[in-house]
This record gives sequence, C-alpha cells and structure tokens, in this order.
Amino acid sequence: MKFERIIKNISFTVAAVVVFFMTGGMYLSGKGFVIQDDGQIVLMRQASAQDDILASTPVIPDNSVFPTNHTVGSPDAPVTLYEYSSFGCSHCADFHLQILPKLQSEFIDKGLLKVSFIPLPADKASMDAALLAECVPSDKYFEFIEMLFKKQRRWGLNRDPQKVLKQYAVLYGVPENKTDSCLHNDDNAREIISNRQNAISTLGIRGTPSFVISWNGHNEFIAGLKPYNSFKDIIESKLAEIASQDKK
Repeated sequence: MKFERIIKNISFTVAAVVVFFMTGGMYLSGKGFVIQDDGQIVLMRQASAQDDILASTPVIPDNSVFPTNHTVGSPDAPVTLYEYSSFGCSHCADFHLQILPKLQSEFIDKGLLKVSFIPLPADKASMDAALLAECVPSDKYFEFIEMLFKKQRRWGLNRDPQKVLKQYAVLYGVPENKTDSCLHNDDNAREIISNRQNAISTLGIRGTPSFVISWNGHNEFIAGLKPYNSFKDIIESKLAEIASQDKK
C-alpha cells in the first residue's frame, strides 16, 4: 500500500489535519501550531501560548499505551517523559538542544527518568525526516535527531529539503542506495501516522512539542515548551510522590 493510500484510510478529520500540515510547510511548523476545538489553526508565537489557547488541558487516561521504540534512559527508571515532537518545529528544537541535555545529566544518567521520542510530523519535510530516522541504526537514532534539530533551518529552508535529509541519513549509517526505499517504507509510514492519529484523536494533543509524564501508573499532560526548572520541578514532584508511597 502506497503512502497516499495510507492517508486515505485515516479518518476524515485526521486526514484533513495531515493534508493541512503537508501544505503548511515550514512557516507553520517553524513557529509551532495549535488546533482549536472548532478546527481553527492558531500559530504559537510564544511557547507558553498553547496553555492560553487550549480550552482545557487534555486528561490522559492512566491506561494509555505509548510508543517506546525510541527511548533513552534506564528501562527501570521510575518516571517516563513521552515527547511528541515535529522535526521542523523550532520549540521542539529548543527542547532537544537546551532542555534535554540538562535532563540527561540531572535525571536520565542517574536512572531516575527515561524519555521516549514520538514523531508528530507537522509537514512533509518533517515526515521525510521521521521516515529516514527509522532507517538510522538504533544506536545512532538520538544522535541523528539531535543533528536534525541543530541543522533545522538549513534543511527546512532548502529548496529541496528531502535531498539534504537523505545526505544526513547517509552520514549516520543509512546506505545511499537505501534512502529512497526508506522514504517509501509503507510500514514505517503507517506506524508514524497511526501514532499521530492516536495523539490527536485519542490523547487530545494539539501542538508540538507536547509531553506526557508517566509515574506509578499515572499520566499527566504537559503542554508546550517549559523552562528547564519547570520540567525539573514536575519530575522531582513525581519522584517525591513515588518515594512517599514506597514508605507506606
């Protein structure tokens, strides 16, 4: 089944959103986006604007199941942060380049936190990047996506972003003669779109970056990019709750 047919099999609402993002290009994804309940698209000019625009914060059911294909940190870490991100989103780049390294040293390296990255493509170039990332050797996946965020403007504003993305993929271990097949891998495309559909229609996620923090069987939504200290306070509060329950 070709990629175009996969999209046609998605529900009408989600398919319409996908088509919009595909045609919106870097202008939308570069600034982040919000979809209101009435279907209106509103750009986030400030990372915190998502909180103001959303009518209500999504409630994530405790029995929700999240993709864990791309996770950094100890499998036994008591707290998990699920990151929904688009490669073309500037706020997503800020999280990876400014916030994640601090979380790495403060929590991940100490076995207290693991982070699962879930692509939520906001345009065609971001979808291409996500498909190519799936072909990168697993031990280089997070290095590859960090590089994509560092060079976001270079490939995002290029007249032929796919060509540049393919060159990057080769540098990270994808055989040059395999890049086209990676971009047309229907199984990977289906999984990415399925995760995207679930994020929008089931979890109520309306923008990138969005996060779900999970601890002791509970889930909590975190909208948009926050300062590092906000992430730190949230994580520490969950660790304190876990420690308190363990003492009982």
